[in-house]
Amino acid sequence: MTLQIGDTAPDFEAQTTEGKIRFHDWVGDSWAVLFSHPKDFTPVCTTELGYMARIKPEFDKRGVKIIGLSVDPVENHSKWANDIQETQGFAPNYPMIGDTDLSIAKAWGMLPASVNGDATKRTAMDNQTVRNVFVIGPDKKIKLVLVYPMTTGRNFDEVLRVIDSLQLTAKHKVATPVNWKNGDDVIIAGSVSDDDAKKAYPQGWKSPKPYIRIVPQPGK
Repeated sequence: MTLQIGDTAPDFEAQTTEGKIRFHDWVGDSWAVLFSHPKDFTPVCTTELGYMARIKPEFDKRGVKIIGLSVDPVENHSKWANDIQETQGFAPNYPMIGDTDLSIAKAWGMLPASVNGDATKRTAMDNQTVRNVFVIGPDKKIKLVLVYPMTTGRNFDEVLRVIDSLQLTAKHKVATPVNWKNGDDVIIAGSVSDDDAKKAYPQGWKSPKPYIRIVPQPGK
């Protein structure tokens, strides 16, 4: 099963580096990012975990919780954290899930349901598809799915940019154009009629074509 935008995020119980959690309860009324890794002590993931720890305050400002996942045991995650601190300057300051029975990776569509066996004997290449970023809303729905190859480090600044757009467009009936950044002009959503748009934006809008209605970002 491949998770798609709008699907309910599969719930699960798991051991993490910060204790046992039930995922939906852990998310609560917040937004959340779950990002997965094929194996502990892998070079690209080491850089990603360190960078995510460094920019965690940016997620905190947006009310977004961060959680990582690797199929290796939690005790390995704790040892890996020392390497991450040493090489990246920041150790994970968010929970890391141990998915030793592969059940979460399979439930979230990152590994085939038919996969079985001892997770610790699987190589990073065996788990190369466990390289996803999921953004989950307070309604527990999937809002974004990104899948990266093992050889390409993820861009978590882009994840922050998308979260800014998701949170803005969840609150206001607008969409964000290409390469939009927080503070840039936005587009009135196509679901809003011109009559309703005039009530919301009495100052009017720029319209290079009738179907493109550009206004300043609401609440800026």
